[in-house]
Amino acid sequence: MNAPATDTDWIALYLDAAAAEQGAARNTLLAYGRDLRDAMAALAKGGGFAGADRAALEGYIASLEAEGLAPATRARRLSSLKQLFRFAHEEGWRADNPTLQITGPARVRKLPATLSVEEVDALLAAAATHGRNPTERLRNHCLMQILYATGLRVTELVSLPVSALRGDPNMLLVLGKGGKERMVPLSPPARAAIIDWLAHLDKTQEEPQSPFAFPSRGKSGHLTRVRFFTLIKELCVTAGIDPARVTPHTLRHAFATHLLQNGADLRAIQTLLGHADIATTEIYTHILDERLRQLVLDKHPLAR
Repeated sequence: MNAPATDTDWIALYLDAAAAEQGAARNTLLAYGRDLRDAMAALAKGGGFAGADRAALEGYIASLEAEGLAPATRARRLSSLKQLFRFAHEEGWRADNPTLQITGPARVRKLPATLSVEEVDALLAAAATHGRNPTERLRNHCLMQILYATGLRVTELVSLPVSALRGDPNMLLVLGKGGKERMVPLSPPARAAIIDWLAHLDKTQEEPQSPFAFPSRGKSGHLTRVRFFTLIKELCVTAGIDPARVTPHTLRHAFATHLLQNGADLRAIQTLLGHADIATTEIYTHILDERLRQLVLDKHPLAR
């Protein structure tokens, strides 16, 4: 197959294939596009993607370090290029794949921030009382109960269809990354919060009712990620927790860490979180290891 005429076409055709064949999420595709457009600009003088060799690509990756980009960002840029050139080679746009022997910077894996059970309890209590009116208070309480009970990603939470919550379900069907579905159990407090929220929603919402569990008048039709991020910060202030420590994803980490602390199987946690690779889930074992190490340093007599 003849190679596309422009680098922009290379990127567009690759992203179309990633969406169709890999089921890549919209945010993932946007990130690939940003990375590849940056590389396109840097490689333009050397013949673009069609003419780039290993030396040119390694030079580009090295220039990112000179710009002060973090190792994780540089590794992601290289990963995007590797996927593009693998696709180009498979499609016959290039006879070779110049990224095969290129290694990126070692990624230093930071332990994710989490919260204690007491801190989560304080946030849940704050959610039940925070809001300008009963609608906001019931919604906030329901959002937080579902988030801690299920460990959903923020996009999965705010875009939940109201049909998924109908009928007092014991399990919640979630549409995750790449269009993959998974089932997560609901705790009794989460189910009670859902019942209260839906009863209020049915009583106060005008027809036609929104298809979303947490409707909004904005373009998306549901509560946005940005608004929920702001809400988490507001709840932290009410609960007396430093807002800088907490994001919606922190509650996801707390969900997994607390399950592991109480003896849950790592494979089960992987399934509940929707991780494709168990290596991603294993980071939570390192959180527990670090906590045990700190406990010894703080409490053991010989450490003083």
